[in-house]
Amino acid sequence: MFDIGFTELVVIAVVSLVVMGPERLPETVRSINLWIGRARQALSSARKELENEVGMDDIRQQLHNEEVMRDLANAQRDTEELVANVKAAPGDRPGT
Repeated sequence: MFDIGFTELVVIAVVSLVVMGPERLPETVRSINLWIGRARQALSSARKELENEVGMDDIRQQLHNEEVMRDLANAQRDTEELVANVKAAPGDRPGT
């Protein structure tokens, strides 16, 4: 998501250790993780709610059904071509 490398993380850790001090740093990290978790949960909840409002399940099901119908049509066309090719080559069949 963010383009942060290892060296940037080390610099951030050192600066936060100097600013916060070693006694308050673990509590601060826990608080930050708690807020990040809450934000992720809120975004996930909003996304699910939006999908329900829009009817994403119905759209996904419709797209799946269209894909299955397209596959069936392709299989039917291929079968018809195969039958036409077999009928067009009467010399290849035994007994003719």
